[in-house]
Parts: sequence; C-alpha cells; structure tokens
Amino acid sequence: MVIMDTPILNDAVARLYPFTSNYLALNGLRYHYLDEGSGEPLIMLHGNPTWSFYFRALVSALKTEYRVIVPDHMGCGLSDKPTLAQYDFRLQRRIADLGMLIDHLKIDRPITIIAHDWGGMIGLGWALNNLQRVGRLVLMNTAGFFPPSGKSIPHRLRLIRTPNPVMERIVLHLNLFARAAIYMAPRRRLSAAVRAGLLAPYNTPHNRLATLKFVQDIPLNEKDPSGPIVSAVDRNLARITQRPVMLVWGAHDFVFDRHYFNEWQRRVPHAQSHWLPEAGHYLLEDAPHKIAGLIREFLK
Repeated sequence: MVIMDTPILNDAVARLYPFTSNYLALNGLRYHYLDEGSGEPLIMLHGNPTWSFYFRALVSALKTEYRVIVPDHMGCGLSDKPTLAQYDFRLQRRIADLGMLIDHLKIDRPITIIAHDWGGMIGLGWALNNLQRVGRLVLMNTAGFFPPSGKSIPHRLRLIRTPNPVMERIVLHLNLFARAAIYMAPRRRLSAAVRAGLLAPYNTPHNRLATLKFVQDIPLNEKDPSGPIVSAVDRNLARITQRPVMLVWGAHDFVFDRHYFNEWQRRVPHAQSHWLPEAGHYLLEDAPHKIAGLIREFLK
C-alpha cells in the first residue's frame, strides 16, 4: 500500500503553478508529470530536492511554442511517495521511469532534454541508450561524469550520503536538506510563496525519503551502486553530446562549481556556454527570464 500523504498546494503556490497534472501508473505507483503546449517536445528534468515547480517559469515561457513535459521523479513533487519496499530509489530505476514515460507519450520527434542537478544524469543515462531520439541538450549545474580531478563532494553532503541514523533522522524529521536548500541554493531571497512551493511535497518525514535517498545514491566511483551507469555516461559523453548542447551555469554553486563548468567546456567544446554571476545553484529562481530567453534563442 502506498502511503500517500499527498501535499496540498495552498492558494499562493497554486497561482505560481497553474498547470494540469497528469499521472502515469508505474508498477502500482503514480508518476506525476506536466504536459503543456504542443509542437517540438522539450523534457525538463529536475534534481534534488526540487520538483516540476522549479521549472514553472520555463513552462510558462515555452509552452506557447513547444510541447513541454516535466515529470516529478518518484518520491518527489506530486508523484507517489513509495516506501523502500516498493521502490529502490537508484539511478537505474529513475532512468527506467523516464523511459516508460517517453514511451507512454509516444513521442516521435527529436527530444530536447533540459536538465538541472541530478536530472542531468537521469537524462544523460536515458540518452545514452536512445541517441536517435535526442535532438538537443540544455544542461544546468549538473554532471555527466564523476567529480573532476581533485574535487570531492562537500562535507555536508558526505555526512548525509554516509548511512548515519542521526543524519537520516535530521533529514527526514527536520527536513534539513530541502529547508537548507531554499536559503543556500538561490542567490536571492525567495518569496514566502516560492519557498512554500519548493517545500510543499516534503511535508512529512515519509514524504522526505526521496531527498535522503538521492544523496545516498550519489556515486563517487564505479564501485558505488549507481557507479557503472555514471561510468558508462562518462565514457560515452562525446557520443551523447554530438547534438547541439547549451550550458547554463549559476556561478554561486557550492557543489557544481567552476570546476564542473570548466570540465563540461573541455569535454564539449562546441557547447554554447553561459556563466551567470548573478545566479546560484537554483539558477531558475535567480534568473528565470534571462534563462528562458537563452533557451528560446538556442532552440531556434
């Protein structure tokens, strides 16, 4: 039995998120997604601990010209919140979920993937086995490889990533990860309604399980459970990124910092690159209209 505990969006949040919800049944679980507009398909993939709400400005800006599809990864957003017995919360499963959604929607045109944070690895993992279906890539503060040489993940992430009953309790019962992100990830102070929107899905300890498991699944080498997938993407990145690529980067990111941006530029020298000094990790909260304009021009 799925423990739903479905988040209710208050009026202020609902006004910021005026989209129609759709659901796909996956192994007894409901996978939530937006499907707005028509035309060339754009698939937007969020990271942790955001959800489709994070892409609201891009959806509104682009749905008049494109078909904009935005799933909530299982356990996130308005998707179901499964238990560990129902879902393994690993990268391989998340890539499979995305593939089943794309197949369900019967998309028969080249897909532009627009991805942020962990959504990048999910999208690249799917693209690796579906290159003929990929049209373009827009990558924002994400990785397609293990940490660049000399880099390690921040200490605060390492503490959560290593199984620890104390840290797990803090993340699940105090909502540490999602709450800290709304103050640390954007460059500017968010309004109360935006903060409420970003936190809405993670309103109970059970509903925060995905935010913990995303961090615990971060692969640092090929020996980690999701390491072989990252290794395969890393080895094949030149093939995946033969398509047009745009990099849009919030400069003030304590995880995906300048080292990651430089590595992307080295690995994908043909990419259009945009370094945004006014933005942090939540760059779509800091510069949504500018980024929408950059993406619109890139797509044309």
